[in-house]
Amino acid sequence: MGPRLVHAAPLPRSSLVLGVTVSSDDLQVSITTKDACVDFPIFDAKSRSLKKTVMGVVGGNIDSGARVPIIEALRGITLQLEHGARVGLVGHNGAGKSTLLRLLAGIYEPTRGTAAIRGRVAPVFDLGVGMDPEISGLDNIMIRGLFLGMTRKQMEQRVDDIADFTELGDFLDMPLRTYSTGMRVRLALGVVTSIDPEILLLDEGIGAVDAAFLEKSRRRLSELVERSGLLVFASHSDEFLRELCDTAIWMEHGQIKQHGAIDDVLRSYKGHAG
Repeated sequence: MGPRLVHAAPLPRSSLVLGVTVSSDDLQVSITTKDACVDFPIFDAKSRSLKKTVMGVVGGNIDSGARVPIIEALRGITLQLEHGARVGLVGHNGAGKSTLLRLLAGIYEPTRGTAAIRGRVAPVFDLGVGMDPEISGLDNIMIRGLFLGMTRKQMEQRVDDIADFTELGDFLDMPLRTYSTGMRVRLALGVVTSIDPEILLLDEGIGAVDAAFLEKSRRRLSELVERSGLLVFASHSDEFLRELCDTAIWMEHGQIKQHGAIDDVLRSYKGHAG
């Protein structure tokens, strides 16, 4: 008897997610933003610990002059990325890299400006999104795949390969709530790296797995990049950035400080940081 998989329809391939136009059709894969800004209001503005926590997560600057103080997480982001682009994101923690990835994934709405994403997006961060702790690992493979825009038939064809990659064995028949953090990461990585994305948004800081599996994941992520139409990759590893990207964006205080050839941007960033 084969594995039991849930029956569900794939997600629509064209949608409006939180004000970010996300579509997939016969037109060219692309990412276009114009003067995009992302703000987060701080309603408990007297709490210094809350300010510090929010700044650590989204980066940017605090605008204390507004009636309700806000974190200006992204400011004036203008990008035109076409099919074939391989773009690295660099910057210190809190510079806005992760927030930019979430904007491009349609998770965050631009407070001002616009963001249009044309293509099926595979976000390799927030790995638990689209997964249910009360159902089995096998069922979550299907749910996560549908969440990423794959069809049920496509996921059925991939389930054995995903199971082999995760090395989770009999745990795949158990509810996700019984998994350790590392096991959940293995499952999510197995699904994400099995698809054929048009746009791949990758954050290297996914951790929580042992060194041997991390190296195995890195090889599989490299293969995923080869299959993708467009890549945006946030990393602190110059070696991995040079391996996967030919251009880079340096983020600082929620703004694009430099956008150009990978070696030029890394040289400027390292010179500034040093």
